[in-house]
Amino acid sequence: MLETIAVILIVLWLVGLVSSYTLGGFIHVLLVIAVITIILRLIRGGKA
Repeated sequence: MLETIAVILIVLWLVGLVSSYTLGGFIHVLLVIAVITIILRLIRGGKA
């Protein structure tokens, strides 16, 4: 579940970056949330 959310957030960030459509820092917030989600997933050791 977390991996899916992380992938979706990264894709949204890339779309915003490529299309030059940004809502202030919103796109970068999505990237930070995705990275934090991936790090949490790695710390928890895969599937719980």
